[in-house]
Amino acid sequence: MYKNIKDSIIKVKTIIIRCVKWFFGIIGVMAFILWILSFTDVPFNAYHHLGTVNADLSKNPDIIAVLSGSGMPSPDGLIRIYYATEAAFEYPDASIIIAFPISKEDSLHQLDLMANEMILKGIDSTRIQYESEGFNTYSQAMNIASLFSNKDTLSLMIITTPEHMYRSVKTFEKAGFTDVGGSPCFEKPIEEDLLKDKEKRKDLRVKNLDVRYNMWSYLNYELLVMREYCAILYYKVKGWI
Repeated sequence: MYKNIKDSIIKVKTIIIRCVKWFFGIIGVMAFILWILSFTDVPFNAYHHLGTVNADLSKNPDIIAVLSGSGMPSPDGLIRIYYATEAAFEYPDASIIIAFPISKEDSLHQLDLMANEMILKGIDSTRIQYESEGFNTYSQAMNIASLFSNKDTLSLMIITTPEHMYRSVKTFEKAGFTDVGGSPCFEKPIEEDLLKDKEKRKDLRVKNLDVRYNMWSYLNYELLVMREYCAILYYKVKGWI
């Protein structure tokens, strides 16, 4: 009997070792594929697609909803406020809602920082209101929708990161808005010509941007896109989009 137990343990160990090898083998193959793709335009095209596939509005927005992301001060929060301010100037009749989750113990400090940044740039403070109860995109969309009894007649523009735009639009449509689009907060990088040494001069400019900059940026795009596709799948399973 002892021999049978020992043989069973050995078999289990063998199966576990094989599974671990397969797991890390698959991870290695996936990592290699992602590394190869980082030298192509595939990651950016996927990232760009998420930001623009359903971002168009049929008319000028009645509401500009700023989904505040990481809050203030942060690069994420600042770029959203930058785009929100541009949209507010372009559509002066639109009301502005800044959505950021806070607990009952917190003050409105984060929301005030975002609003004040827009006010400093010339946006009328009376146009700005807060949504502070939502803790994710779905709850923020539902809370904002509850503010308007005629939401099916209103046009809503979402300000958020590009990878988050597709899910945000679909979520607000699920909440009852029928005309939803957005302004994806794409970064505006330095022109490559300013960084790259095209004339083979012996200075400090980069000779090849692919390894020094582009590969790392595209690897980051891959992570953002994969994480967002997982979130989209989760929202579909939950029935939120």
